[in-house]
Amino acid sequence: MGGVIGDQQAALFGQAAYEKGLAKNTYGTGSFALMNTGGEPMRSEGDLLTTIAWGIGDEPVQYALEGAIFITGAAVQWLRDGLGIIKDAAETEELARSVDSNDDVYFVPALVGLGAPHWEPYARGTVVGITRGTTKAHLARAALESMAYQTKDCVDAMEKDSGIKLPEFRADGGAVANTWLMQFQADLLGVPVDVPEITETTALGSAYLAGLATGFWNDRDELAEKWKLSRRYEPEMSDEERERLHGRWKEAVERSKNWAREAVDSPLG
Repeated sequence: MGGVIGDQQAALFGQAAYEKGLAKNTYGTGSFALMNTGGEPMRSEGDLLTTIAWGIGDEPVQYALEGAIFITGAAVQWLRDGLGIIKDAAETEELARSVDSNDDVYFVPALVGLGAPHWEPYARGTVVGITRGTTKAHLARAALESMAYQTKDCVDAMEKDSGIKLPEFRADGGAVANTWLMQFQADLLGVPVDVPEITETTALGSAYLAGLATGFWNDRDELAEKWKLSRRYEPEMSDEERERLHGRWKEAVERSKNWAREAVDSPLG
């Protein structure tokens, strides 16, 4: 056996996030943001998960903070399969670009409750700000924005817990093909978002670890050199606009919380 590792830890390794403070997010049906926190476990005060990143031979075990986001790409699937307003997930990029702003429409995709850093099982999906001018383009844009907002919530908690300001943010998974989303993510985080040439980093990280164990590769320095940038998204949004948008998102999140508590706790629920 060459190596055993969890999928998100493998993605962190495949992203060559070998230095303390480097972080990635894997955008899938849900999303998982991890930050390398070095050789000591860091207890989260922001409701993130403290996890082992990896252990290699006699080297000290490396740890990470993890933010598990339950629904991201699944929100787009809901637009397609549940509402039928799109036929393909790729349509959301064109729809998002077709409107000048979100028109104050926010979609909190708490379809199974909220994960990190909220951990609110009674939250439910909420769309706020709808007017007669709201179109399917606004809903598609709100779904994409929700991925970036939830990621920012986790990154903010990571930076607070670790005391480390991210120098950059690495992204992988299927949604990195959406260039509108990646630019909005960079704008919202205020740091560059880097997409590697190989975006299937979970499989890549597993292969890297097996290769190290069997002597196919020599060390992590060799692997770090293999990481190649496909595209970098530089933030373009002003600090004021970033804070305004994220502030409105947080208001929408608060409105989604506790909605199902009475129904779940009821004897008839």
